[in-house]
Amino acid sequence: MAIARALVARPPLLLADEPTGNLDARTGEGVIALFKELHADGMTLLIVTHEARVSHAATRVLVLREGRLAPEDAERSMETL
Repeated sequence: MAIARALVARPPLLLADEPTGNLDARTGEGVIALFKELHADGMTLLIVTHEARVSHAATRVLVLREGRLAPEDAERSMETL
């Protein structure tokens, strides 16, 4: 429901903090698919997650380690978090 409310105004940027955190796997995949559609339509999404499956769906991943931005090649190390 929160995602629907956020999309009503068609914002150019969507901020999502752990959007799949409390969802079952099937519903989480639906959210990821929706985010991919929104991005394909031109929306920018900033997603904060600890889930590797969510980060793997992204076109760009930035990793914070101990409060600092890690090199961009560190993105695949999300699997170890």
